[in-house]
Amino acid sequence: MLVSRFAARALARQTTARTILATTSRPTVYTATANFPIQQNFFSSQASDDDSADEVHPDDAPTAIAKQRQRIVVAVGGNALQRRGERLTIENMLKAAADMAPTITQLARDHELVLTHGNGPQVGELALERSAATLDVLGAESMGQIGFVLAQALASAGCCAVPILTQVVVDDSSSNEAFSNPTKFVGPIYGAMEAQALAQSLGWTVKPDGEYFRRVVPSPAPLEILQLDAVKALLETTEPNARNPVLPIACGGGGVPVARIPSNPSTLQGVEAVIDKDACGAKLSTEIQADGYIILTDGGGIWENFGKPNAREMSKVTPEYLLGTKAGKAFPGSMGPKIQAAVDFVTDPNAKPGAWAAIGDLKDAARILSGQEGTLVTTEVSTPGGVVWREGKSGPTKKPTKEAHRYG
Repeated sequence: MLVSRFAARALARQTTARTILATTSRPTVYTATANFPIQQNFFSSQASDDDSADEVHPDDAPTAIAKQRQRIVVAVGGNALQRRGERLTIENMLKAAADMAPTITQLARDHELVLTHGNGPQVGELALERSAATLDVLGAESMGQIGFVLAQALASAGCCAVPILTQVVVDDSSSNEAFSNPTKFVGPIYGAMEAQALAQSLGWTVKPDGEYFRRVVPSPAPLEILQLDAVKALLETTEPNARNPVLPIACGGGGVPVARIPSNPSTLQGVEAVIDKDACGAKLSTEIQADGYIILTDGGGIWENFGKPNAREMSKVTPEYLLGTKAGKAFPGSMGPKIQAAVDFVTDPNAKPGAWAAIGDLKDAARILSGQEGTLVTTEVSTPGGVVWREGKSGPTKKPTKEAHRYG
């Protein structure tokens, strides 16, 4: 625990943090309205007229996923509520949530759905605003903030979303490498000189994130999800194909990290850390016996030679291939943890038989289950080598500007 150190430096850090923020006045809060163009048959077994023209490799489309009702955990990154190049404000978050709400609502109507989300940009911003607060408290605050934004937008789209303030038990012992070698990126990116100044004045640990620097904090593995029974109870309240489905939102930002006091295991205490939301989502998926785990990103599925002229996207791949090629390791703090979480879920001996995971772009969510977008991670790939490549799709650009990636 670093509570005492944070408290001791509180007054000195408040002034520095406020100077760094340099934010403009608070904008008028945007209210999500009910005028959403609800799109039909997003995840049904019948393809739309537009989809019928697409050619899909015979081993490419996970047709069993699209044709039957399943229990699915969907993880939305914190950056989904922070559009590239826009300031992190409640107004912009509500607009982004309103854009994704119809897709998530339709998915919740067709399947048993649990939604989880990241909080990297939000918890980093809160840490600048309230430098005396510890990360567990900030994590809870960001969970409430994002839960409200998502619940409001989903309600306007006809979905009863129920955010659950979720506590997740971690190992906070001194022997845990997560605390001696922090790896979880939070907050905005900085240039080298700015990052060094912040590290000295605020006691941060900063590391390179591409060509820039970001703050890193401990990210211990999730061991136990305390509000699991509440999630299961909510899943049982919605009838299949309900027009107003109940949607649990759990483990936001990876959950609030807590630890059990060794001398009294029933007593919990907060931990100065941020749990990786993808890892916690995999844990949640296993614990509720989900059929699938979808990780939505802002960069598509899993690519080989990302950002290069010869880039190509995996359509379907086995965990063995990903582990053997160390795919995604070139993108620490971004795609690497997502790939690892997908692999961990699919290969977990306690997972439901036939469990699958998928990684894809948020804007392509309607086509991920049909196999037309994103990457499916499954043990059932008949192609030699364990991978199917998507044809006719060029790779994304790798080098964004600093402003565009400020909260990347």
